Amino acid sequence: MEELPGAVFIIDPKREQIVINEARKLGIPIISVVDTNCNPDVIDCPIPGNDDAIRSVALFTKIISDAILESDNEVGIQIVENLNEEDLMSEIEVKNEKKEL
Repeated sequence: MEELPGAVFIIDPKREQIVINEARKLGIPIISVVDTNCNPDVIDCPIPGNDDAIRSVALFTKIISDAILESDNEVGIQIVENLNEEDLMSEIEVKNEKKEL
């Protein structure tokens, strides 16, 4: 990375404390889904929602990624390759299965 990101998006701030600490040190705004078991005070832009359910996580990540891709297309920048939704869902399911074990 040549420069710091304009913001970070986190699904579960309780599990991503290192990311939050690093972003705070570097002055990077934090956007995060915040469940009832998380402290919204450490998040710059909290989004109330369930960060445990796979469908909720898939919905939030789809909306955020679509918004990023749409804004990048408007200014003519391409950040990432388009991801196959089925691959994304499979990856999320595998992570949740490991989490349950």
